[in-house]
Amino acid sequence: MNKSFFIAIIAILLASNIGAEEGWSNSKTWFGDPDLQGTWTNASLTSLERPDSYETLAVTDQDAKIAIKVSNEFVESVDNPYEEGESPQAGDNVGGYNVAWMDPGTELFKIDGKYRSSILTYPEDGKLPRRYIRWGLEGYGIYKMFAVADHPEERTLGERCLVGFGSSGGPPMLNVLYNNHYQIVQSPGYVMILVEMNHDARIIRLESNHNPNNMKPWLGDSIGTWEGNTLVVRTKNHHPQQKFRAGIRHQILIMEEAEITEKFTRINEKEILYQFEVNDDKAYKDTWRGEMPLRAADGEIYEYACHEGNYAMANILAGARAEERK
Repeated sequence: MNKSFFIAIIAILLASNIGAEEGWSNSKTWFGDPDLQGTWTNASLTSLERPDSYETLAVTDQDAKIAIKVSNEFVESVDNPYEEGESPQAGDNVGGYNVAWMDPGTELFKIDGKYRSSILTYPEDGKLPRRYIRWGLEGYGIYKMFAVADHPEERTLGERCLVGFGSSGGPPMLNVLYNNHYQIVQSPGYVMILVEMNHDARIIRLESNHNPNNMKPWLGDSIGTWEGNTLVVRTKNHHPQQKFRAGIRHQILIMEEAEITEKFTRINEKEILYQFEVNDDKAYKDTWRGEMPLRAADGEIYEYACHEGNYAMANILAGARAEERK
């Protein structure tokens, strides 16, 4: 055996353990695939885009402490909106959830021992490279979803309990205000990701081909391959009603023709490194990439009992009719 052969073998072994914690070895499923199974969370104070208060991707421990302080102050203001002795006035806006319903995370996440100011790693400024003409063209439909209530199908997908708010179900899978858990289950030829937010079940077919382009399922059409210990997932043919994905913590456009590549690498017993790249030249001037840890979570995911005929939808439409009668 010649020297180049050994060099090639070493390169393959290194690639199969990229990002893995030193001394840790990934276990295998009973059918031989690297084991990603378990319940995971991406809850974090780190958001998709970099806030203007940060200049760099990696931030100091002091910056991370300030982020916790600001978050705690926000939580306090939400749970205590009135001064002592005050009470809400009849007819006023009663507001949304109190913090008992929220689970945004408690700190900025770390990668390679450094706190991160954004999920985005490219562009380097931590901002989405929006193509504003396309965002403007989609804007009327976006406006209708939030301001028109003639019938249920004009309301947002989250309200209709079809898919989660924002891009929680992905791809890319992004953190939102609450319900940031995922359960990964593997079987020969398939990986299933159960998304806590609105009970989405994403089925990834391994070593397969994409379906015809006229088939555009919720969460897109995903196929996966193993590259060493990394699961590489390629998704296209996104559902046309999922173009605009709006949450409190991110707002993105994903056009039907977008091609998204994700990588899942188990780096230790408690973490999966999740990386993604979005190629969508109709909505963006450039590709954009990001990464975040999926951390092991205790317990099981409970049913998210949301369905399209829920009381909220009937009340939204009834409220709109009442406003029209005024």
